[in-house]
Amino acid sequence: MAKPVIEFDQISKSFEIGKLGSETLRQDLIKYWKKLTQKASLDSSNNTFWALQDISFSVNEGEVIGIIGRNGSGKSTLMKILSRVLLPTQGHIRGRGKISSILEVGTGFHGELTGLENIYLNAQILGMKKHEVNQKLDEIISFSGIEDFINTPVKRYSSGMYVRLAFSVAAHLDADILILDEVLAVGDADFQKKCLIKMRELASSQGKTTLIISHDMQALRQLCNQIVYLENGKLKEFGAPTPTIAKYLYQEKIEFLDQDYASPDTAPGNQYLRVKRVSITPSERVNQIIYRNSVLRFELEYWNLVPEIPIMVRLFVFSFSGECLIQIDTPLKNLGHLNLHKVSGEVPSNYLGAGSYYFSVYFLDATEKKVLGFDTCLSIDLASDLSNILGDLPQAYVSSILKLQHN
Repeated sequence: MAKPVIEFDQISKSFEIGKLGSETLRQDLIKYWKKLTQKASLDSSNNTFWALQDISFSVNEGEVIGIIGRNGSGKSTLMKILSRVLLPTQGHIRGRGKISSILEVGTGFHGELTGLENIYLNAQILGMKKHEVNQKLDEIISFSGIEDFINTPVKRYSSGMYVRLAFSVAAHLDADILILDEVLAVGDADFQKKCLIKMRELASSQGKTTLIISHDMQALRQLCNQIVYLENGKLKEFGAPTPTIAKYLYQEKIEFLDQDYASPDTAPGNQYLRVKRVSITPSERVNQIIYRNSVLRFELEYWNLVPEIPIMVRLFVFSFSGECLIQIDTPLKNLGHLNLHKVSGEVPSNYLGAGSYYFSVYFLDATEKKVLGFDTCLSIDLASDLSNILGDLPQAYVSSILKLQHN
């Protein structure tokens, strides 16, 4: 039977809003004494924010645990406590083994040192000897794919290069517990696949325990043994990947399908693109019920904030269990001058079976690197009206009947 390697016991973490510290040493000592002699209340005061409240679960040796939840749900705070970057306000963590973590791009690296020097620096932090690193050095550099820049100071690295090297170091050095925060969100598709394969290898053959924060539900469903679902700092669910992810997607649907932004200044997006609206409209409703024989009209409008950038829009349709059913792309388009652009298409009637579905939209450049992405930005429930359900269709046929127009 696998042994628990990490135990979270009623972990809570609070922050005082608008305060960096007490005004005097006396106030700090009083606060510390109260913490030792009294059990602090979890009731939020006007100036106290509880990022985590009473989190308890255990992780067995060799398991891969996914951490999911909306932004601000406490995912990163929990991992920072495990990594000893933060101390819990209440509760205890019991664990054993060396921890290697990538909490955000650049964590643990010294910008003035080269990539090679940072490999040895990270190894020393983990307590490894130089000769141990030398044995794995070639493998670390090769996996990262940045051999040509290994002697360049990392302050000159792009975010993708940073994460490539950081993940390679963390995965190959002698650590028992690997903590990854949104590693799969950075880097191209090929590197993400390498990460997934490597994490499976670490868990299955080397017995390393991995905790990973990600919004990539498909990857988590395939990779993880258990899923931790956090909501507003509390443990909403801890269980098997498929039902836990399904519950999260159903309850955490993003409601920006009902919004039409008048200006790019307030619209969601980044410095390159801003989304005016995105919608799925059925051809008909009967008493607010959408049946599977409805044609589903997909429409997306967005602004480009940078001229002359090439963009391809990729639409995903997932089942609520996390299975990708449709992936369809627009042709690559040079956006020219700053303008409002529209993407539209239709999912034919009876193509999807009865059930719940969610849609994700990615904007990719000419190398298929993600410029902007919205996961679970739309969702829809289809009711059954026919006894015959279409089976799985090959992707080639899907591409022949589903077309996205990029105007």
